[in-house]
Amino acid sequence: MKISEILNKEELTREDLLALMKIENKEELQLLFDKAYEIKLKHIGNNVYYRGLVEFSNICIKNCKYCGIRRDNKNVERFLMSKEDILQSAEWIYENGYASMALQSGERTDEEFINFVEDILKTIREKTNDGLGITLSVGEQTYETYKKWKDAGAARYLLRIESSNRNLFETIHPKDSLHSFEKRLKALKDLRKAGYQVGTGVMIGLPGQTEEDLVNDIIFFKENDIDMIGMGPYILHNETPMGQEFKDKILSEEKRVELGLKMIAICRIYMKDINIAATTALQGLDPLGREKGVLAGANIIMPSATKTSERGKYQLYNGKPNINDDAEKGKTELEKSLKKIGENVVYGKRGDSPHFFSRGK
Repeated sequence: MKISEILNKEELTREDLLALMKIENKEELQLLFDKAYEIKLKHIGNNVYYRGLVEFSNICIKNCKYCGIRRDNKNVERFLMSKEDILQSAEWIYENGYASMALQSGERTDEEFINFVEDILKTIREKTNDGLGITLSVGEQTYETYKKWKDAGAARYLLRIESSNRNLFETIHPKDSLHSFEKRLKALKDLRKAGYQVGTGVMIGLPGQTEEDLVNDIIFFKENDIDMIGMGPYILHNETPMGQEFKDKILSEEKRVELGLKMIAICRIYMKDINIAATTALQGLDPLGREKGVLAGANIIMPSATKTSERGKYQLYNGKPNINDDAEKGKTELEKSLKKIGENVVYGKRGDSPHFFSRGK
């Protein structure tokens, strides 16, 4: 079946998804992106919603083989932003009309951290008159902790599966109880049960990952009724086991960007009304990566509002862009760039996932 015929089908099969993932012809690739953008316009409009991103700590108990802030990387200067600094960032995000923010950190499960996050959530809610939709991305926790944070003011939670292929998941993580595929799956179920808009995602272009794996990831998103997706191309970090083992063996930057854009487009076509982020990792490999992601169907961008002095310490991969820009500069330049491609940055609205509300009915 021709690509144009597949793109006009109402329901796509696994074989259809694989055919789309395997597109190599530039004209067919453009057809894919155009179809995804058409569906974005239908369900979301030509709208982009910001999530002001505050990466508030790089202290982590996990030891994932791909991550620059892994526990055993001794060359990282560890930090935890103070409550005052986090609130200052939150107030800047609120005053600049983003209407949403994301709090992200390394993973901790101790009581001190859990209470710290709960207190931050309650205070942000109070200081902004409940005016910010808050996304958390702070790893695997118990159901009780998720519920506590939900009650304190968090609305969304991003927990990436990294790969729905169990073998691949186990290859990129240490083999111990702290890095368990079953635990990750249970956490996603607990988030749903706790009432969050649930987000997940994968790394794209991992060593050993196939196009079939990526198609299975997309099917996993749909089968688990995911509300929002944050995923991006895999980028090495030199001071990690994978960074050292695979530095000469990974796909080209161009190919990883192309795969990242295909994943956004196919997810938009297949799942229609979800939120999809154009991630910083795309921009890390292509200066216009985020804009290309939007034109392939993404509708969320997460400009950094992390305290400038701490940004360089939160590097999950090599070459993270914009670490020296202040939040104001990042906002202005990004908005100009998005307007050039015909996109409207929506201020004053949270941009919650339409899928979450249709699922709730």
